[in-house]
Amino acid sequence: MEKSIDQHGRPYSRFWFIFTLLVGTFTMSISQSSLSTAYPTLMRAFGISADTVQWLTTGFMLVMCVSMPISPWMLNNLNFKTMFVVALGLFDIGSLMIVLTPASWGSNGFWFMMVGRALEAFAVGVLFPSYQSVLLEITPKDNRGTTMGIAGLVMGSALACGPIVSGIILKFFDWKSLFAFFMIVITLIMVMAGTGLIRDVMPRHETVLDWLSVILSVGLIGIMYVVNLAAKKDVNWLLNGLILVVSVAAIIWFCYRQLHLAEPLLELRVLKTFNYDLAVLLTSISYIALIVTTIIFPLYYQGVLHVSPFVSGMALVPGAVFLSILNPLSGKLADKIGFKPTMLVGMVMIICGWLVGLTMLSRLSLVAMILCAMIIEGGNAFVMMPAVTLGANSLPDKLVPHGTAVITTVRQVLGSAGVAVATIVLTVASEHALSAGSKPLAANLHGYHLVFIMMVVIELVGLVLAVMLKNTKKQGAK
Repeated sequence: MEKSIDQHGRPYSRFWFIFTLLVGTFTMSISQSSLSTAYPTLMRAFGISADTVQWLTTGFMLVMCVSMPISPWMLNNLNFKTMFVVALGLFDIGSLMIVLTPASWGSNGFWFMMVGRALEAFAVGVLFPSYQSVLLEITPKDNRGTTMGIAGLVMGSALACGPIVSGIILKFFDWKSLFAFFMIVITLIMVMAGTGLIRDVMPRHETVLDWLSVILSVGLIGIMYVVNLAAKKDVNWLLNGLILVVSVAAIIWFCYRQLHLAEPLLELRVLKTFNYDLAVLLTSISYIALIVTTIIFPLYYQGVLHVSPFVSGMALVPGAVFLSILNPLSGKLADKIGFKPTMLVGMVMIICGWLVGLTMLSRLSLVAMILCAMIIEGGNAFVMMPAVTLGANSLPDKLVPHGTAVITTVRQVLGSAGVAVATIVLTVASEHALSAGSKPLAANLHGYHLVFIMMVVIELVGLVLAVMLKNTKKQGAK
């Protein structure tokens, strides 16, 4: 079994290190997309509206976006084993708060749950960029494509598997069992990490935490909050417009500060590297395709094809399996033929998936749409993690944690914005068609057609960016 050396000169198994790291991160990642099937149950249990219950997902993404920029500082200043175990413990505490929340508390109980959910989100936000940085640190450059292909299982498969796992658990148990399941797995991972499978592998460059930058980064929450309000009715746009202006100003100040500090919280100077910039955009565009697929397709299955939530969740299984199979293969392919050809293949697959889906919407075929989702998710395997690896390989090793944090944060923000815009297009177009006299089915299909057209345009932009990449056969040979 392959042995490596940690920061204290002690050998460890790289296989078991990576296994423990990925299983822990995978389980935490599932929680990001697992609650959509539980919304009706939670609404009944706590007596809350659909707009309120969606904060379990929206709030999660908002907190993630603030904790992600802090991860490079934590990697540079903390023992990684300690950081990993504390993050898992924080996630467990948040899950326990949710499990112990009595439904009799009503809406107050829901907001108590939200505190637990925020703790989960902070832990996930810290570990998501960190696990990628750690894998890149301990893997030789020539093998990074393969390793990050396997790591792609965490990002892509977890997002796709969330509704599947929750659908299965909720079919047989109550909603609290979902969080109890997360707790059991995370606790087991904490035990594994504590026995020595996780080691301190990151070199440290200790710096003082710039609290002003942390505070300014909260502007991301304000921006995403207002974006998520765009499709809602009866919004106070005077107040929320002010929130948006202040939030944008805070982010501009944040960026300016990072570019002028000797030891920034987040090293934005990585954006001066051409291939890295393209990698950031490509991984974000592919992520938009993936997350929109996992949300819009189930809505189509339930709203147009009228299948049950369980069936719509299980309809995501083939795409998730296909993505899981292709992720490791895409990494090996990137190592052999280069990142640019690999990502070109992926972007073409994603575009074809949306185009074929556009032509199949009116056929009302569940099987056809499942196949389209498989093509889109399969294409994602050839773009998202290879783009992260290409971006990291374009940077000096000391900047890799900052590079992965920037990529992950931008991907999360643009992915969330993509979902918000797709939902707005679907809602507004469908309502407009209804008001114009269209029948409900025709109005719904009109909305989905426009969403699919929008996604084709976005992914065509991604294809152009992939063509612009500067390729070498092996990035590790640079």
